[in-house]
Amino acid sequence: MSLKLTIATRESRLALWQANHVKDLLESLGHQVTLLGMTTMGDQILDKPLSKVGGKGLFIKELETALADGSADLAVHSLKDVPMELPEGFSLACILTREDPRDSWVSNEYPTLQSLPHGAVVGTSSLRRTVLINALRPDLVIEPLRGNLDTRLKKLDDGHYQGIILAAAGLKRLGLSNRIRSTFGPEVMLPAAGQGAIGVEINSKRAEVAKVLKSLNHIETTVAVYAERAVSRTMGGSCSMPLAAHATLNEGVLSIDAAWGDHLKMDSKLINAKDQCHIDLKFSNETEFEQVLEKATSLGNLVAKNLIAQGARPA
Repeated sequence: MSLKLTIATRESRLALWQANHVKDLLESLGHQVTLLGMTTMGDQILDKPLSKVGGKGLFIKELETALADGSADLAVHSLKDVPMELPEGFSLACILTREDPRDSWVSNEYPTLQSLPHGAVVGTSSLRRTVLINALRPDLVIEPLRGNLDTRLKKLDDGHYQGIILAAAGLKRLGLSNRIRSTFGPEVMLPAAGQGAIGVEINSKRAEVAKVLKSLNHIETTVAVYAERAVSRTMGGSCSMPLAAHATLNEGVLSIDAAWGDHLKMDSKLINAKDQCHIDLKFSNETEFEQVLEKATSLGNLVAKNLIAQGARPA
């Protein structure tokens, strides 16, 4: 059955790319789709770190209002912007195939973070990136960097920073791979939970929309990010948490690495934890798939508890 669907989306160039990507996928299935562009509180407050103004949930509240009042049928998000606990009445209907989850180094002068001179200024407003950068180069000056991707690049080009760190996925999706001077392997800088993945949120009562979106769900990505988000959730997950979590699924083995740093004591060492388990993707029904996701979630919970046992502080 063909449906008429409206996608709620932020109006940044990257958000619109992601929304149009979902639109194209749904239209290829025979559905009629329109976009509803919206400006969120997170887009409006650019002079303060997210950790001080309410967290990344500020990027989705207005979109959830549209889902609740029926103005939109689904909302498309960068998954790393989605809170670990959604408000009652909302659910993640699907998670699309993940793009490159790594962080990228962007600079007009220096090819790598390590090539920066002592005291150089690096831009990021992520507490995760702050503690990871500090672990690699404690001699650098880290300054706040807010705004959408184009705004951040302009601030770099205007000379406010010697380099900035951005998610590789966003640059690649917008055809800006040429801005990437180098990428950080997970062994050097662990990504944020869900980084590089697109999540689609719906009103939980919309069973017909959930059914349509189910076909867009990428199983391997979903399993991995469930483990990552479980780490963050157990740690009290928000953008005020200097936490990284990255999972991979290879030949039936789900492996996850996590790191936590104390942004209030920058001379302290990172705390790391990892674990793995076997995952059988040969499920035959929805109940068995839910059991797979529960296993991935349990693995993430164990890794978070390991971090806490070593001294990491939950939010």
